[in-house]
Amino acid sequence: MAGGNPHVLVIPYPAQGHVIPLMELSQCLARHGIRITFVNTEQNHKRVMNALAKNDGIANSYIHLVSVLDGLESDPKQRNQPEKRLEAVLWFLPRKVEELIENINASESDKITCVLADHLLGWAMEIAVRKGIKRAAFSAIAATTLVLRSSIPKLIDDGIIDNDGTPTKKQMFRISPTMPAMTKTHLGWTSIGNKKLQKMYFENIVRDARSMNMSDWVLCNSTYDLEPAAFNMEPKIRPIGPLLASNRLGDLAGNFWPEDLSCLKWLDQQPPQSVMYVAFGSSTDFDRIQFQEVAMGLEICNRPFLWVVRPDTIDKMTDAYPSGFQERVAARGNIVSWAPQQKVLGHPAVACFVSHCGWNSTIEGVSNGIPFLCWPYFADQFHNESNICDVWKVGLGFNRDENGIVTQEQLKNKVEELLGCEKYKANALNLKEKMINGIKEGGGSYNNFKNFVKWVKA
Repeated sequence: MAGGNPHVLVIPYPAQGHVIPLMELSQCLARHGIRITFVNTEQNHKRVMNALAKNDGIANSYIHLVSVLDGLESDPKQRNQPEKRLEAVLWFLPRKVEELIENINASESDKITCVLADHLLGWAMEIAVRKGIKRAAFSAIAATTLVLRSSIPKLIDDGIIDNDGTPTKKQMFRISPTMPAMTKTHLGWTSIGNKKLQKMYFENIVRDARSMNMSDWVLCNSTYDLEPAAFNMEPKIRPIGPLLASNRLGDLAGNFWPEDLSCLKWLDQQPPQSVMYVAFGSSTDFDRIQFQEVAMGLEICNRPFLWVVRPDTIDKMTDAYPSGFQERVAARGNIVSWAPQQKVLGHPAVACFVSHCGWNSTIEGVSNGIPFLCWPYFADQFHNESNICDVWKVGLGFNRDENGIVTQEQLKNKVEELLGCEKYKANALNLKEKMINGIKEGGGSYNNFKNFVKWVKA
């Protein structure tokens, strides 16, 4: 180790929901004088740098953002094919990351002393083992989901799933007596809808569960209070959450889209606990029928709303909004292309969060004491919905009609049910207090992070 300085190579899975928490963790490590080289794919690197430039992102001399090719540059159309994207992550990226490590370690700069990688990139742990480098895995999903995935051999033995991950006829199952009951929708890989992709995804999960055993640390953006049974069942997983920019009194980095900060001024003008915040994350896709039902549902709710509509959502539709909708709701509705979500959820005007239940959004909502209306789209989001509604009791799910649509009336009814019952807000505030206590001095997440920093520096 040149000069005895710790130098961590951080490798997120190349998706928005994985880049942000690892960037947040990197900024926490950098505050302790640990040098970070943060690796994105070329395309994601450009998007992050562009969003940072537009939002006056704060540079940190300890964090160096670099990019590697992902093999899809020659044919951009392949980026729209999920199988091609996954193949690039599994087979092309590992070679480029290994080359990057070799180049850094052959240069005059401090050598890589630790690899910190997303748990979905099991190959990163394999590379670190070969090179004799310390290694840590990071989970951007719930610890319970992580435990579920590492329990796949047991699920196969118990006849709950087949060898290829296909669920058998059993409906409800438990990984352990203390963990919540689950159904096949919790399995994540079953909601992909494409058999070939589902097979690839499942095989990678099995590989990643094995490679997790190679890591010295497994960190998770969660808290003991949120998922006690999972942490008791798998003590190797250590919670260090909630990872929020507000905890550092800093600004968020790692966004793929520039944030529209004007919505914060708009929120300042709304009454306390009046605004519905509606945001479905970076990958949820709606067809025109469902998109219009959301719009009309927001209109008939007759409440102030802040709705995040990504540009790529409406690019695919002609006349996306119902006729005259934008004019009719202009006085109480605000539609933005990307919001500073953590700041929005921390704003006193926000009453509830209509969410896709990605884990980052889930953590951000519960950390701010906000009740949820759950609209999961794929993967682990169905499991997060179950936590929100059934375990923590801080939200409600939607019922879909015979065509799989959440209707405008359903949206209106659920909003009224959620905001008309004080227990959801009370439960959310109680959970918020526990979350914040975890990162205070002496809290579980605080101690885990402190011990991790010591280990990195040792």
